[in-house]
Amino acid sequence: MTITRRNILKIGGAAAALPLLGSRAFAQTEPLKVGFVLIGTVNDNGWNFGHAEGAKYMKEMLGDAVAEPTIVENVPEGPDCERVLRELAQSGHKLIFATSFGYGDYVIKVAQQFPDVKFEHATGYQRSDNVATYNARFHEGRAVCGTIAGHLSQTGKAGYIGSFPIPEVVLGINSFVLAARKVNPDFEITPIYISTWNDPAKEADAARAMIDQGIDVIAQHTDGPAALQVAEERGIVGGFGQGADMSAFAPKAQLTSIIDHWGPHYQDAAEAVIAGTWETGDRWPGLKEGEVQIGPYNESIPADVVAAAEAIKNGQIDGSFNIFTGPINDHTGVERVPAGVTMTDGELLSMDWYVEGVNPPA
Repeated sequence: MTITRRNILKIGGAAAALPLLGSRAFAQTEPLKVGFVLIGTVNDNGWNFGHAEGAKYMKEMLGDAVAEPTIVENVPEGPDCERVLRELAQSGHKLIFATSFGYGDYVIKVAQQFPDVKFEHATGYQRSDNVATYNARFHEGRAVCGTIAGHLSQTGKAGYIGSFPIPEVVLGINSFVLAARKVNPDFEITPIYISTWNDPAKEADAARAMIDQGIDVIAQHTDGPAALQVAEERGIVGGFGQGADMSAFAPKAQLTSIIDHWGPHYQDAAEAVIAGTWETGDRWPGLKEGEVQIGPYNESIPADVVAAAEAIKNGQIDGSFNIFTGPINDHTGVERVPAGVTMTDGELLSMDWYVEGVNPPA
């Protein structure tokens, strides 16, 4: 697969070519070289921006112990990812973060060829001795957003712009509508999948189509602010930032945002590699740990709605509330989770069914 544009960035420095061969052998006395592979651009103001901010945080916290992080942008989920991962490993990077779901097979393949390099795959599920996975409990933030939508929507109908129908995205849709239906039992949500993580034109078109069909709240699991900008233009109730605060693009329409704070994990992983204590495993923190954060609430939201949203947020932090505690029916009305039973992490991570209130795409 070819790509139209790919940038290699050094945080705090100029763009540089990535050497393939001939790099000096890594030594304990040298700064750790850390690489990041992104599916989009650091300027997407969402998912990729969040990872770039995390890389910057890591560097600020560890100083000279790490080299300026290498960020490779616009790497598709295909064979080009394998090439980029291999180039990073060959050029002396001893810790490499692959930050998109579809990179998984390529991470595993390249990691087998470089057993002395540590790889971490965001939102992935495949692990080995030198491959770990990490994620964030985005669905906890969706429950906060769904609570707001349930209170504010005048039509009781929301739209959800999704990338791909993978468990992580389905999980977020379900969390959103379960929370909204605790406020308005008749609330409905309609997902549209655009088969990409970041395509402003597709995101905007999907938002327009949804609004034309009568929805007045938009949520998303895509990377940029295009849908929020359409919501701003059309004057609907609003929507929610994804991965970062997008209020600069839609100051009236963004009701709040789910902010990803990856920096502490990147710092911890780098420190572990430097100390020789890095181990494979899976990491899935959320609101409690601060990896998922809720951005400022729009000043137009009534105080009682903010209080309701804060109660859902704080309940998830202190463990008194879990949106996936039954009874929960699927979209056909069949009970999937009995009353009082809370779904396990394994069940959440493999979720491939919609809850009641979701209108599945055809």
